[in-house]
Amino acid sequence: MSTATYAGVAVELNDEGFFVDPNQWTRDIAVELAKADGIDQLTDQHWTVLEFMRKEYFEKGTGPTVRVLGKTSGVSVKDLYLLFPKGPAKMAARIAGIPKPKGCI
Repeated sequence: MSTATYAGVAVELNDEGFFVDPNQWTRDIAVELAKADGIDQLTDQHWTVLEFMRKEYFEKGTGPTVRVLGKTSGVSVKDLYLLFPKGPAKMAARIAGIPKPKGCI
């Protein structure tokens, strides 16, 4: 584990760079994480996905897969790949401050 500082907040990360404690996440942190991943501005669609990811995590204990995201988040799979080009479920989970979803490599 390691510690990183985003938006003035020190957060613990696991070995893959995902938050250990999702409750440390803030929207300001998400903006910084997105910029570090090459997303200059988070749009309404980005926020829809990020909020959906967090809701699913806190309800089910894991983030949704790309397939579930595409079917239930209100954002199509095609758009997910445009919004999060490095892998929608994994990239969105990291920016949303939740652990990597099961099934992501």
